[in-house]
Amino acid sequence: METKSHISFILDNKVETIDFNKSNYSPTTTLLNYLRSLPNHKGVKEGCAEGDCGACTVTIAELENGEIIYKAYDSCLIFLPMIHGKQIITVENLGDSKNLHPVQHFMVEKDGSQCGYCTPGFVMSMFALYKNEQQPSRETVNDYLTGNLCRCTGYRPIIDATFAATKMYQKDQFDADTDITIKLLNSIDRTTSIKIETSEQTYVKPFQLKEALEYLNQHPDALIVSGSTDVALRVTKKKEILPHILDISAISELNYMNENEQFYRIGSGVALDEIWQKLGIELPALAEILKVFGSKQIRNIAKIGGNIGSASPIGDTLPVLMAYKAIVVLQSLKNKREIPLEDFIIGYRKTQRNDNELIVEIKIPKHNKEIVKSYKISKRKDLDISTVSVAFAIKIDQNIIQDISIYFGGMAAQTKRAIETEKALTGKTFSEESFELAAEKITEDFKPLSDARSSAEGRIIMAKNLLLKVWSDLTTNNV
Repeated sequence: METKSHISFILDNKVETIDFNKSNYSPTTTLLNYLRSLPNHKGVKEGCAEGDCGACTVTIAELENGEIIYKAYDSCLIFLPMIHGKQIITVENLGDSKNLHPVQHFMVEKDGSQCGYCTPGFVMSMFALYKNEQQPSRETVNDYLTGNLCRCTGYRPIIDATFAATKMYQKDQFDADTDITIKLLNSIDRTTSIKIETSEQTYVKPFQLKEALEYLNQHPDALIVSGSTDVALRVTKKKEILPHILDISAISELNYMNENEQFYRIGSGVALDEIWQKLGIELPALAEILKVFGSKQIRNIAKIGGNIGSASPIGDTLPVLMAYKAIVVLQSLKNKREIPLEDFIIGYRKTQRNDNELIVEIKIPKHNKEIVKSYKISKRKDLDISTVSVAFAIKIDQNIIQDISIYFGGMAAQTKRAIETEKALTGKTFSEESFELAAEKITEDFKPLSDARSSAEGRIIMAKNLLLKVWSDLTTNNV
């Protein structure tokens, strides 16, 4: 495998190159810390270093089908090799006091800033929206700003500024420089694999699936990274030095969505926000969960393969994907196999993936006659970890529950079916009484732990109430 030890990207309208053999940066230096090390990019701030506050938000532009696409990201969650072949845009690139960008102008005009610490992050989220939608709904504006925390101004003037800027949309300097930017992006080699070796770390970033599988076959101990929203916290919060990383985030063969008569097929490298935008209508229960999955900045980088592969007992997508009867496709250098997601996860953060395999695809069956509903309980609505989550797949005929599957997150060491509760409902009348009686079986299915988010007793109560909620919701919708 031919490799190089440097990365290239666009910053301040020119191509910058970092050769890790000749710099003080490590391959797990975050984009935030790199920008903060520069003299002219201090606008990006560290607030939480875990993707919760948005103070470090930047906009990243990259080519998709020959066009420049702008998205907001938390720079504290991005390792430097991940920005190879992309354009990094910070608040300093938008304008200055003498020539403000429209989003900056209206932030001032609408009194959207007080202390100013969070302002650059808000402005970059506003800028990403500005470049994508000219007449956004209130729901869209809220979604773009959910990942940014403000402790002093209040959100009303910031939301007002966002509406004013997008309503008065006009072409900016980025539109004027489109041809130049495309030329610069195309000048960066995105075919030769990157391999960075230091005294403490090895970081490999291939661009072809075959190369990734070949490397993994030879180095099964490598830590696989795609979105890094979990792994980055080991660096930023726990201060770990990750010795061996295989970064598969730039493999285009894993970044696709299509469908045939039987399945929706999603490459494991597809970002969660893209899945929501493109499959939300077809898979409404999944859309409901993705709406409250992290924030726009996190969903732009988090990949569905990573959310499944991490096998977290509170992974937001797992219960609903199990309810949709999703199938995980695994590939090694020589073989390919499929496992139902329900069987793929076998314990606390344990799966059936072999060390030489990658998750390459998720298949979701179509023409499912069951109704699928999903719910999440957390301490706050947005940008929070689940306390308890659940997904139901239910088939009702002549007011009789013909079949039901119930998958809970946060109630055990892994996402787990409520088998006894399902038995108590199958074949019963679709009624409040049936669900109330079945709720008593929750204690037979689960013995949850107490932790910082809830007591064990609290989780049992939540799980019982979620059973009644699905009955109430389906009754209200006249199902």
